Parts: sequence; C-alpha cells; structure tokens
Amino acid sequence: MKLLPLFGCLLASTVVAAPGSPSRQERAAERFNRRAALRNSNPLQAASLEELRIATANTSHVQYSSNWAGAVLIGSGYKSVTGTITVPTPKVPSGGSSRTQYAASAWVGIDGDTCASAILQTGVDFYVQGTTVSFDAWYEWYPDYAYDFTGITVKAGDQIKMTVTASSTSGGSAVIQNLSTGKTVTKTFSGESNKLCETNAEWIVEDFSSSGGLVPFANFGTVTFSGASVTTTSSSTLGVSGAQILDIQQNNKVLTSCSTSGTSTVTCSYTG
Repeated sequence: MKLLPLFGCLLASTVVAAPGSPSRQERAAERFNRRAALRNSNPLQAASLEELRIATANTSHVQYSSNWAGAVLIGSGYKSVTGTITVPTPKVPSGGSSRTQYAASAWVGIDGDTCASAILQTGVDFYVQGTTVSFDAWYEWYPDYAYDFTGITVKAGDQIKMTVTASSTSGGSAVIQNLSTGKTVTKTFSGESNKLCETNAEWIVEDFSSSGGLVPFANFGTVTFSGASVTTTSSSTLGVSGAQILDIQQNNKVLTSCSTSGTSTVTCSYTG
C-alpha cells in the first residue's frame, strides 16, 4: 500500500496564504456567509492505518484516502493533463443538516500523490447548503491556496474542460473551458519556488480543506471525466489505462466508488 510521505502531510497542515492575496473563500463570502476562509487542496492523504486495514481486507485494487477519489497515473515526464466533466448538482448527504454547507471539488492535476512538493491543478468546486447550490472555477499551484477564476460562470449541466500544462518544473498554465457557453479562462504561472516532479497525472474528486480541516463532503452524485489524457515530454499521449484507483474513506465508511473504462474515462460516484 503506497502511503503519502509524512513530510507531505506536514507541509499540507502548515501552509499559509500569500500576503495580500485574498482566498477564494473570502471573495465568495457574500454568497455563503458561513463559508470558511482559506480553502486549499492537499496532497493525497492516506486514511488512518485502522481504516486502511478494514478497507483493504476484501479489496486489492483500490487505495483509500481521506480526501481524494479518482485515478492517478504514476510515471515520469508528465507535461499536460486534461479531462472534461458535466457539472453535477450537489445534494445534502443523507442525514445531513440544511444549515450546514457541504462541498466537493473535481479537478485535473500534475503531482500531489507520490510527489508532494507541488501540485499544478484546476477544477470546479460544488457547494450546497439546504436547497442553495453554487459553483467556483479555480486554479492552484500548491502549496499556495486555490483562487477563483474571474470572467467565467459555471452551472449544473455545463460541460467543463480542464487542462493543466507544465512548461517547466516551476511554471505552466491552468485552463478552464466552459464548452456550454464558449468561455475560456487561463492562469499562467512562472518562477514558482515549489517545484513539480511531473510524475503524477490526476483526475480527482476531492474533499478539500478549509481552515485546517476537511469540509463536510457533499453528495456530488456522479462525476465522469471524459477525454482523460496526459501528454509526456516525448510528445506521446497516454490515457488512464493502468492508473491507480482511489476512493475516499472517512470514519471507517467508504464514501465514493471510482473506476476507469476504456482508455480515457474516469467515473466517480458518491456512495456515502
């Protein structure tokens, strides 16, 4: 069972926001006044040893995490990762409170599993509180926080294509294309002090962190990444065949069921 190195977990718990840079949560405070500040993704966090023992007793092909579900391809020279989703309508989990805000995120990225020094990622967050839902399109170069794209709107049912490209280990781009509206937004990175390893390609549904802890996880229904692929330094294009499957397990309960099909599809369903 591959576990995240301890230094990665420690790094994730000690990140601070860039001075003068408002977090995504701060900019969205008017929409959800209960929404906590300082939202960030984290590297893969293994479930507790007891949860791993229970989860793997009858399963050999899935790894369990407290925050990531989806597929991770592990190799070298990964330069560009892409995937397209249909934005789901999140729901309050069974037994949940209408007064609590629940959330989940779907994204594509480079690194963060076996390499925890940096993650280049972009995706969409889903929020639900009672009957109110909202969405954010965002970019991130971990360990800095994630930030909202401006100039783009996202709603349930939209087709969203997500692409991250590493131009070097310290620079690259994050692109969100709303194929339903024709709008595209791009963030360019350069001179990042935390370097990519270019060894992990990911298509992930995440229970992300806010104010030092995982947010209450939303019932996101089903998220399917179609056209999932990664381009390498040799200009070859790989699909998801051979990717490691991840599912989220918290408090001894498996909350997701993920799988791959064909060479370019990753599907994750909420089961909690």
